[in-house]
Amino acid sequence: MNKLENLVNWFEDKGKVLVALSGGVDSALVAYAAFQKLGTSAIAVTADYKTLAKEELDSSKQICAEIGISQILLDYNELENKEFVKNDSNRCFHCRQELGNHLMNLAKLNDVKFIVDGTNLDDLGDYRPGISALKQYGIRSPLVENQLTKNEIRDLAKSAGLSVFDRPSNSCLASRIPWGQKITSEQLLRIEFGEKIVKQATNLKQVRVRDLKGVAKLEVEKDKICVLTESSILEEITQKLKMIGFSDVIIDLEGYQSGKINVIAD
Repeated sequence: MNKLENLVNWFEDKGKVLVALSGGVDSALVAYAAFQKLGTSAIAVTADYKTLAKEELDSSKQICAEIGISQILLDYNELENKEFVKNDSNRCFHCRQELGNHLMNLAKLNDVKFIVDGTNLDDLGDYRPGISALKQYGIRSPLVENQLTKNEIRDLAKSAGLSVFDRPSNSCLASRIPWGQKITSEQLLRIEFGEKIVKQATNLKQVRVRDLKGVAKLEVEKDKICVLTESSILEEITQKLKMIGFSDVIIDLEGYQSGKINVIAD
């Protein structure tokens, strides 16, 4: 039996299941496996909590359409959560704690016993306080329980015909703001628009615009930095980013790395 079949069979006898679905490949594979085994007893749930980029929300809808799974959108505003907005090292914990509470309430309304997410084996080696928050609610992680790494997940998603199999990893827009720097709606809009500007100018997929007290720090994969440093492209990007409110633009010459600004801002 191959790994995809094992994942599908993990849902045997689970009854009705809620799948916490983002716009990425991990939760997409979980949703696919759940739907293959449970059909309409599997429901995807995507939280539109106002720190999620629109392209992620659009991706989640596309994933559900491809799979055929029904989707529920949870609509709430994380910026109303004071613990989240103050943006300390436990920001992700407060985010996932609130999500877990909403998912539990939804599960009760729909008589669902199991909630699952897209946490994978590689995630456990990173600093991710949000994972422990979700565990408090008994939320299961089929990819971890089936010992699946990110690369394996991409391969399985490709074999399953999911278009997001090669989609770059992403996270909420608040992750672009260093700990200790208060999160505002204006910052989030500026970051989202800024990343769109950089992607359109460069045709790069993996882009981060870090907001360092109004300075835009551009992060792309190390072997793609040369695209950013081309004078005409950099001039265009700088001009547009300043037009939307950034005071200056710098390039991170070390290249993209997940969680790089998980430090307290001075």
